[in-house]
Amino acid sequence: MTDPDADGLLAEQLLRLTRRLHRSQKRQLEQAEIRITPAQSRLLRALAHYDAPPRMADLAARLEVVPRAVTSLVDGLEAVGCVRRAPDPGNRRVTRIELTDTGRAALRALRDARRAAAEDVLAPLTDEQREVLGGLLSALVDGRAEGRC
Repeated sequence: MTDPDADGLLAEQLLRLTRRLHRSQKRQLEQAEIRITPAQSRLLRALAHYDAPPRMADLAARLEVVPRAVTSLVDGLEAVGCVRRAPDPGNRRVTRIELTDTGRAALRALRDARRAAAEDVLAPLTDEQREVLGGLLSALVDGRAEGRC
């Protein structure tokens, strides 16, 4: 049986590590002069997973938010030229959201910032330790123990 205090300490360490990672990523983005919110960056990353421009409802479902939240995010990203609304060729009542060249450049900058932040946070670990940590985090994210189905 695990010590509840030890679990509490682990949870606190994970929270502190997450905050450190976010601060480092924020610094990287500021240095690159990318001024988008974490929620907007999440929407850009979601857009990149689609082969064809998705509907707002598709994005809301993928991001697990209400459609109104997506509208606000798209409004902000459209204002800075990262996305554009486009009519659906098959149904003119439907609007699709397209990533622009500016949006693709912002996405590359976001990826670079995330990579640099991860390198900063993970610098004390060896390659082997990083691999072990990756496996442990995957088990936690997936909600299962290593080796179980």
